[in-house]
Amino acid sequence: MSTVGDKKSEKSDKSVRKKIDELGEELAYLQRKSRELGIPVLIIVEGLSAAGKGTLINRIIQPLDPRGFKVSCIASPNRDEQLRPFLWRFWRRTPSADRMAIFDRSWYRNLLDSTINRTLQEDELIKAYADVRAFERQLRDGGTVFFKIFLDISKKEQASRLAAMQGNPATAWRVNDAVLARHTRYTDYKKAVETMFEETDDLNDSKWIKISAKDGRKAAAQAISRIVNGLSKRVSQEQANPSALHSVRRLPAFRSAPSLKNADLSLTLSKDTYREMLTVRQERIEYLHHELYRQRLPMVIVYEGWDASGKGGNIRRLTEEMDPRGYEVIPTAAPNDVEKAHHYLWRFWTEFPKAGHVTIFDRSWYGRVLVERVEGFCTEQDWKRAYREINEMEENFDHFGTAIVKFWIHIDRDEQLRRFQSRQENPKKRWKLHDEDWRNRDKWEPYKEAVEEMFLRTHTQYAPWTVIEGNCKRYARIKTLDVTIAAIEKKIAQKSK
Repeated sequence: MSTVGDKKSEKSDKSVRKKIDELGEELAYLQRKSRELGIPVLIIVEGLSAAGKGTLINRIIQPLDPRGFKVSCIASPNRDEQLRPFLWRFWRRTPSADRMAIFDRSWYRNLLDSTINRTLQEDELIKAYADVRAFERQLRDGGTVFFKIFLDISKKEQASRLAAMQGNPATAWRVNDAVLARHTRYTDYKKAVETMFEETDDLNDSKWIKISAKDGRKAAAQAISRIVNGLSKRVSQEQANPSALHSVRRLPAFRSAPSLKNADLSLTLSKDTYREMLTVRQERIEYLHHELYRQRLPMVIVYEGWDASGKGGNIRRLTEEMDPRGYEVIPTAAPNDVEKAHHYLWRFWTEFPKAGHVTIFDRSWYGRVLVERVEGFCTEQDWKRAYREINEMEENFDHFGTAIVKFWIHIDRDEQLRRFQSRQENPKKRWKLHDEDWRNRDKWEPYKEAVEEMFLRTHTQYAPWTVIEGNCKRYARIKTLDVTIAAIEKKIAQKSK
């Protein structure tokens, strides 16, 4: 015979079920609208062990079109992931404009475990939180709707759930030693979670959704309600005024930045002197390349410059004596449809080298503040915001111990014209010359202005620009070798301290 309390509980349960169904219908509608409007959606579900993260995710996705979302269960990083910055594996999983990404755990699990197990020094943890804040802001500024859900339960409730899971053959495997260790250190994890909230609970942009998970259905109703409200607001904003969603914060400026005005393009080397210097430097690069691998130091080399400035030939001389298994050259062209559907930095993050390897970018993320700026392929807000985003990305690389060099190969207009005409007259080189090269030449001054501001905004201590005087190709090749050698030697010396 049922009691009054049982009837009330049953009625309440039916009410919650009905609410979840109604919210689910609204969420499915918002999923379709987000896809139509090109709004990426990222939902991360964190929580204490046995809090019900999987159950919550299942209730979120039930009403959704399965073709429009992907659930990623984030486990401990594998060997390949350990050889890259810890955010690398999450950048690769960020949602495109037509998908919803749902993470069962996220980068925060790394930070919590590192805090508890003291695998990161205090200064390293501070840097890691700074990297996370920059990462989340970049995604939001790039248009991603962001939800961070944390499920909380008491230690007593956690113990009860873990015991029930251990007693069930179907779920016993989930209660491993790591889970039991987290339960034993429940108080420590609660303190670490509070620190996590303090470091990343942004009232304006990315506030945590903290939910008691004692009642799973009520927790689901609360979580889905918050997601629906957030998506509804964003869809309405996008329909009303898309440009209002993306603000531009204070632009950085580095007064010690180089300038094209100071480049001495008369510098030259004779053929004999060049050959002697080239041999010595290539032998040194060959040795240092092996040292990078031995000491597991990654290196990123960026090549930018005028059309026909000699980037390709320069790269060939740089890599001529390097082990081809330890470097890769990434030629950067206009983004394809898949790349356009992601944050513009996504395609460069995915190419980050493993520790001990070298990646050379023949043109790079700086296209955002150069060609996209000059040609109008992005808004003024987009390219102005990019300076800070680029600096943050490169600082993240530096935190991982990466050696970074950035070259601008500089030639004057007369030398460029001479090289264009030489290519035009030589059938074997004619393929290098395109109509857009001539069009870009007509925009020399706007590009020059963009280059100067690029130096001013992105010449940092950890990722400095070097202007390479390129009228003489021989001189340019030797200088890039010298700068690269110095950067590697400096990074090796820093690690040995």
